[in-house]
Amino acid sequence: MTALIHRADFSYRAEPAIPAFDDGGPVAFMDGECALCTRGARLICKFDRRGEFRIAATQSDLGRAMLAHYGLDPADPDSWLYLEDGRAYTSIDAIIRVGRRIGGWGHALRPLAMLPRPVQDWLYRRLARNRYALLGRADMCAVPDPALRRRLIG
Repeated sequence: MTALIHRADFSYRAEPAIPAFDDGGPVAFMDGECALCTRGARLICKFDRRGEFRIAATQSDLGRAMLAHYGLDPADPDSWLYLEDGRAYTSIDAIIRVGRRIGGWGHALRPLAMLPRPVQDWLYRRLARNRYALLGRADMCAVPDPALRRRLIG
């Protein structure tokens, strides 16, 4: 799994299947049914003091179209996508980038960058594929708190 998905910056803007959305700041595309992803979305809301992050469920029309554009399968538990400045990232590198962008407690994720790429990808795949068994399911979009509701797109 590659951390940076190599496509032209903002290439999704030319894709007719992708609905228009606010990409003026970072956007995280996460599994809207995963308890871990839902918790991650709530942490982004809590620690993103500038209010710049947007979040979309991979099950939404926007989420499915974006993942397909980058060659990812929304049904695959490994699939999550992070957009920053028109570039798409995935795996632990994306998680580290989110933490760096948020700052504060988000910097606690930086030591993960010291792991070799194959170890990062293995660790991410193990967590992603077992997240429902480990943490259960939750509906990110079901009665979200006002902070999360403002950030949801798609």
